[in-house]
Amino acid sequence: MVSHTGRSALNSFSHAGARGRILANPMARAQIAAAAAVTGWHGGFANGWWRHGNGGYGWVGPLFWPFAYYDMYDYAVWGDGFGFWGYGYPDIYAGIFAPYGYGELSGYMMPPSGGRRYRGAVSLARMCSDDSRDIAGLPVDQIGQAIEPTEAQRPALDDLADASIKAAQMIRASCPTQVAATAPARLAAMEQRVEAMISAVGLVRPPLERLYALLNDEQKVRLNALAEDQRGRSPDNANGPAAQGCSAAQPAGLAWPAAEIEARLHPNDVQRAALQVLQDTTARAADALKAACQPAEAITPVARLDAVGKRLDAMLQAVKSVRAALEDFYATLSDEQKAQFEAIGPRRTS
Repeated sequence: MVSHTGRSALNSFSHAGARGRILANPMARAQIAAAAAVTGWHGGFANGWWRHGNGGYGWVGPLFWPFAYYDMYDYAVWGDGFGFWGYGYPDIYAGIFAPYGYGELSGYMMPPSGGRRYRGAVSLARMCSDDSRDIAGLPVDQIGQAIEPTEAQRPALDDLADASIKAAQMIRASCPTQVAATAPARLAAMEQRVEAMISAVGLVRPPLERLYALLNDEQKVRLNALAEDQRGRSPDNANGPAAQGCSAAQPAGLAWPAAEIEARLHPNDVQRAALQVLQDTTARAADALKAACQPAEAITPVARLDAVGKRLDAMLQAVKSVRAALEDFYATLSDEQKAQFEAIGPRRTS
């Protein structure tokens, strides 16, 4: 069920000023993603099985990682891992067994007025990232307010602002423009999205490091205090980003549906062998991502951005390995078997 706060956020999200305030609040972003992910399902009173522990969703229709730009910056600047560290193996699982049928996915590509199910939903483009300077520049504005740059430091801050806008544009460009109707296509879209985020980190890190090196000790203390203040206000962050869910045990609902696959596909020996490789690969990916969870709080924005980059690298390797095994399995299936495999996720949702 979408909370009153979530509905208010949705209603005001179309206004630029309100949009900036909402995007600065990770809980509001999670509520917007939740509303968009399940809008129209069971009268709007649904909690999908692919939901994150913080209430948000890693997949909203065909879009993987809504508000990715802001999740990255939230942790880098504020030390707030509420959004970022919730991503991991469950999202790969939801990419394989997508909760949406083709009709639902197609509906997300339409304007909000195109159908009753999607009326009032936030556009995917805005959840991809808003690359306008007044919105995408918010994190750098926060940094500027904290450090009060000198004239000598101002060019470095401007360079960071320019890089941030370009990073937002990179991530926005990874927004889906067509429906990924099969599991391999969804993992390909997921891979593209993570690659865009990694490129964005690579673009932002050098100017952030240069700026930080120019700061005096007092400015560094003020900048680092942003994260300390945030942790003081947010009990959920008291134990660092690992508390956000990336190292938690997988929910029971994400158990591998071996019996259902067997009943629907009736695989032959070759297919069963390829399926076992896929299942083993996903298990290794889950273990690798759990092991790669950031165990301790990084102190500086540069160190936290490095942690973001390492986590994204681990995500990319996990997605690539699962996608390769999935494509090998998919190549053994008939068209009817593929259709049966794609029906597994929507059947759980219905």
